[in-house]
Amino acid sequence: MRILLAPMEGLLDHSLRDTLTRVGGIDLCVSEFIRVTDAVLPKRAFYRVVPELLNDGKTVAGVPVKAQLLGSNPEVLAENAARLAQLRPAGIDLNFGCPAKTVNRHRGGAVLLDEPELIGQIVAAVRRAVPANVPVSAKMRLGFNDDTRAEDCAQAIESAGADELVVHARTKAHGYRPPAYWERIADVRQCVKLPMVANGEIWTVADAVRCREVTGCQDLMIGRGMINNPGLALEIKYHDAQAQGLSLANLPQTFSWKQLWPLLGVFWHRMSLHVASRHRAGRLKQWLNYLRRHYPEAQQAFDTLRWVHDPKVIQAWLQHLPETQASSSSMTSQSTIAIASTCEPVDELKTLVVL
Repeated sequence: MRILLAPMEGLLDHSLRDTLTRVGGIDLCVSEFIRVTDAVLPKRAFYRVVPELLNDGKTVAGVPVKAQLLGSNPEVLAENAARLAQLRPAGIDLNFGCPAKTVNRHRGGAVLLDEPELIGQIVAAVRRAVPANVPVSAKMRLGFNDDTRAEDCAQAIESAGADELVVHARTKAHGYRPPAYWERIADVRQCVKLPMVANGEIWTVADAVRCREVTGCQDLMIGRGMINNPGLALEIKYHDAQAQGLSLANLPQTFSWKQLWPLLGVFWHRMSLHVASRHRAGRLKQWLNYLRRHYPEAQQAFDTLRWVHDPKVIQAWLQHLPETQASSSSMTSQSTIAIASTCEPVDELKTLVVL
């Protein structure tokens, strides 16, 4: 029963992917999409989106990362997949689910769900272009304006030779509005035999349990739920072990705000390496905006930084964050120390660890 970290364009990039996988519980990541149009991309284009390719296709914490391609030209996608495969990702994923209007206008993402024949051609071309030992998977929604062709698209993906299919339980027209139509994933499962992963509206352990019951999928892909609660995968794994009667001795049950302290610094440092200084504050506040839904302390942090835009001020705040929160506890958990030990040896991060 695997937990996959979902790609989210403009939010869940390699900086946050690296940070979240340090928490634990995540088995596999899929990168945000690499757009393919009419040419074979240079290697640097793949490295820019998936720098984990320089680390044997894994995050710093050792979690494998699949690289995702988006486009509509089977031949050009196949050529790019062949080049990408040489860089040794954990697999190649094909995006048939992006709901962004700009992407859809250029015949990418969810708009292709009205053309299951083309989807099949794309998957088949990519499958032929890469070595047999490189997994090829696809991610789709239930449809574009409606879900009438969901089964057709899934069958086309299976017939073309995909190894796995992730289904987001909404159409493009649904966007991200609840609910997620998990029962339609169950319908799709009835018409294909390839392994399937359920995605959409999984925020809690109870959601994960219910999603598995309704869809029949044991593997789950989670995006916003993991950004909201970085410990969600750990909580699901703890529940699974408990349900199977396995030992819980070495399994963390939750992930506290105090354990998250050093990871805020890790994220800031990693993100600052590739994000322009004028945008860095926004990226941190974007994550805090999600975190405050789970951690009351994140609300305080968000309010403190709401009108702050100077990276130097935020850097100073991060350095003194443990001091501002120290009153909540006088002891540091072993988990916090373990996480801190995986951080790069950057001087400004040292003060984030409460000793």
